[in-house]
Parts: sequence; structure tokens; C-alpha cells
Amino acid sequence: MLKKFLLFFFILLFSLSFSAQKKNIILSGKVIDSLGIVKNANIINLKTNQGTFSNDEGLFRIFVSEGDSIQFSSIQHYTKKISVNKQIFNDKNIEITLTASTYILDEFELKKHNLSGRLGIDTKNVPVDKRDSILKNVMDFSKVNMKIVEGDDYIDTRVRPQIVTVDPTARFAGAGAGVSMAFKNSEKMWALRKELERKKAFPYKLLTELGDKFFFDDLKIPLDNYFHFLEYCNPLGIEKMHKEGKLLEVIKILRTESVTYLKIIKNE
Repeated sequence: MLKKFLLFFFILLFSLSFSAQKKNIILSGKVIDSLGIVKNANIINLKTNQGTFSNDEGLFRIFVSEGDSIQFSSIQHYTKKISVNKQIFNDKNIEITLTASTYILDEFELKKHNLSGRLGIDTKNVPVDKRDSILKNVMDFSKVNMKIVEGDDYIDTRVRPQIVTVDPTARFAGAGAGVSMAFKNSEKMWALRKELERKKAFPYKLLTELGDKFFFDDLKIPLDNYFHFLEYCNPLGIEKMHKEGKLLEVIKILRTESVTYLKIIKNE
């Protein structure tokens, strides 16, 4: 009987420790390089595919579990990956140093020309005989046959260019068809990309502004349900309100909806 009890106790202890290892935490950190902070670095959890960006102080926050892989990337820096080990998981804080990507020339030749960069001075410093020889080479028309009337670039003034009166885009018109300039499509693409990046960073930005205590202590939202809770509130326009700077209205909605949300997940 005692052996069975001990066996059950060890199994229970192992399962509890295993579940604790898989628990999510909020990992805070800072991204720097040899010159200082790195702004707008892209941080993504490769296991959950959730990402965020470093702010103007190089700071970031992201949800992780022990064993997750985090990727850090930035323009003009080499991409860096780390694994969330036990120490990082317990510290809940990390500082990442990125290495700047540099381009090295294999070989170059430096010649001394004694030029100051000012045309008036540099012209006076060139020997007269050398200037004369340069001008002679440039202005030498001795090999040009002046008797040729019609050369390759002859233009007959009697021939008028054809005037195009037909709209070149008319043949594309039709059901649902339209013509747009390439740069307009590029503008739409960049605007869409910017909006997607804003939506991706919204949960972390909101968490930074309102704090862990507001969501997990005051509202009692479980840590693992944070993203789900925001999706639950999103139809009420919290993202749009946050973008417009109406933070107090966002807080009011979050407080009101948290009561109903907790009842729903409790019943489930």
C-alpha cells in the first residue's frame, strides 16, 4: 500500500513539474548592439509564431515557455536565435546583443591627385600645356566628314509624327477590369504591411501601457488566455480606439467585458 502511495506521489509530482515547465511567462528584454539600443527589432517566438517589436528604448515583451526558440532580426544586423532555457525562464528578463552586418571591400586603389575640390583653384593648378592638349583632343573635328548631309540622326522635317488619338488603356476596360499605376499598388502594399505590423504589435503594446497587474491581478485574466481575451473584446473596436488615443475608453471596455469573459471560460 505504501509503495503504491509513493508511486502515485512521484507521478503526481512529475506531472506538476512538467506542467510548470510548459507554463507561459512574459519575457521582458532589451535589444542592443555595439553602438547602443536597437529600435524596431523584430522579435518572434518561432514555436507560437507570435511576435513583437522593440520600442524606441530597445525594450520588448513577449510570451514564452521554457524550451521555446526566440528569433531577433533587424535591418543592418545579423539574425540571432536563442533558446529559452531554465535560467532565462526564471529570470524573466534578458538582454540581446545583435551584431551589425558590415560589407568589406577586398581591394581598392588610392591615387593622389592633389585636387582641392574647388574648380577655380584646381583649374589653375593644371599645367597650361596639359590643358591645351586636353582641349585639342576634345575639339578635334578633323576626322568628321562635314559633306555628309544625311547621317544616322538625320530628321526629315517633312515627316510629321503620328498623333495617337486612341486611349491605350481602352482595350483593358470591361467587366471588373481597371488600370492602375504600379506605384499606387506599392503604396497600398506598404500601407497593408504597416497595418498588419501594427495589429501584430497591439497586444504587447497594450500590455506595456496598462501593465501586467491590470490584466492578471485586477481583471483576473489567466495568462494563457490573454490573446483570446483581446480577440473577444476586439469586435467592440478596442484596436481602433487605441490607435486614436482613446485609452480610457479601452480600459472601460476591458473592465466591463472581463466579467462576462471569466464566466464564459469558467463554464467551459
